[in-house]
Amino acid sequence: MASRPAYDGDSPGSPSLQSELASGVPGVLFCYQLSEDRTRHHYPFISRRVEDLFDLDPLRLQVDASAVFSIIHPDDRPGVMPSVKASAESLEPWQYQARLRLKDGTYHWFEAHSVPRREADGSTLWYGQFTDIQAHKELEADLRQKEAESAYQLQFHKLLASLSSDFINSSIGDIDKEIDRFLSRIGVFFDVDRVYLYRFSEGLTRMTNTHEWCRPGVPALKMSQQEVDISGFRWWQEQSSNLLQNNRVVFIEDVSKLPASAGPEKSLLEGQGVAAMFCIPIVTRGTVDGFFGMDSLTVRHWRQDLSDLLILVANLLAQALERFRLEQELLNQSIRDPLTGIHNRRYLEPRLDEMLARYQRSGEGFALAMLDIDHFKLVNDTYGHLAGDQVLQAFARLLQEQCRATDVAARYGGEEFILALADVTPERARWALERVIDEVRALSVSYHGQDIPVTASAGLVHVSDLETATASADELITEADRRLYRAKRSGRNCLIDASGSLPL
Repeated sequence: MASRPAYDGDSPGSPSLQSELASGVPGVLFCYQLSEDRTRHHYPFISRRVEDLFDLDPLRLQVDASAVFSIIHPDDRPGVMPSVKASAESLEPWQYQARLRLKDGTYHWFEAHSVPRREADGSTLWYGQFTDIQAHKELEADLRQKEAESAYQLQFHKLLASLSSDFINSSIGDIDKEIDRFLSRIGVFFDVDRVYLYRFSEGLTRMTNTHEWCRPGVPALKMSQQEVDISGFRWWQEQSSNLLQNNRVVFIEDVSKLPASAGPEKSLLEGQGVAAMFCIPIVTRGTVDGFFGMDSLTVRHWRQDLSDLLILVANLLAQALERFRLEQELLNQSIRDPLTGIHNRRYLEPRLDEMLARYQRSGEGFALAMLDIDHFKLVNDTYGHLAGDQVLQAFARLLQEQCRATDVAARYGGEEFILALADVTPERARWALERVIDEVRALSVSYHGQDIPVTASAGLVHVSDLETATASADELITEADRRLYRAKRSGRNCLIDASGSLPL
């Protein structure tokens, strides 16, 4: 490879004058030469700024260019020489961006521009310069970061809007499904391992995991987190009090660094594999009655504004729960008797239609009993209407206690009640009503120190008692009412079904 002298002489075209001219250029001017066999390279000329910027000796670079390549950032280095060789093959201009290590050890971005020329000996010579573009890169990175942040915020608010719409459009019966879906979408968006909802008991002595989402492969904790006694978790009690008093977020950035006072909490969390967690209060009706939380199984870098974002998420969840509570109250008001709290006729009628449909579809039998409190008018006349109300309430509680989950107890009007027994034979229905009548006989209501004895009469009808397979709810109620009337005529305090009466 041909070697050219540098930095001596002072003629207009001499290297010395070239060096002086290059010193006034912002950047590093160079001539870079690569041998024909691509094994040797050097800088026939490179401006002295290479020494000021990188502490590299220009004279050494005239012999071997490797020192320049050694200051390229390791992440940027692999692509440099292939791009140089590609330019040598095609004789297209060489342009490249890479980080170079400065004299103080920091890295700056530089961009190289050069034009190649084939020499007589087959080597390739490039004329060009590389310029510090760190400021441009920082501006570019700042713009990208702002664009990414804007996109993130936009996606976050779209997520909130979508979740809010889901809650608004959901029915009361779908609330659990919507909460599970809510936790799933939040977990995926924030890229965490577990998201959950806990409810506190009164006095903050227990907490229960009511809903939970886990990333695939992450063990679920919900079943083990029912009615968890936290009375011994003094550090957590303090944090929970902060939730209550200040509506603050509890953020444990690194579980392994919890204070000594949080020993039990640390053991529990580490046993669950939790490395970091967020807990945000759920405020309904003006008080904190639970918290929404997220777990990470690894220590990670969190966004500085994550607390603010999660508070928005928790507020949305709290609003949905409050809406559900209000709707549930309104529904209960419409389907429950306000005095006794037992279901009313509005609730009873569609349940009877459902039982009839199952009977006609699959033959699943059921029974309906109409019950009447004996001599109720006498109770009101003797003790007063408040005493009568207490008798009604006590009788309603007794019926509810005798009901299975599939049965329905309802106040039909005045002192009359209906008990619908699902999936029973006539014999089983009669046995159940005998027990109810016995329990009523044992019932005694105390009012201002006076015990009021209570008995009841009942008319019981099984769906199979009716002649037609297309029996209606009205027919069942009418027949039960007829049998109730017969029970009253038989002396009250008894049961009448298809087989006859049950005496005192």
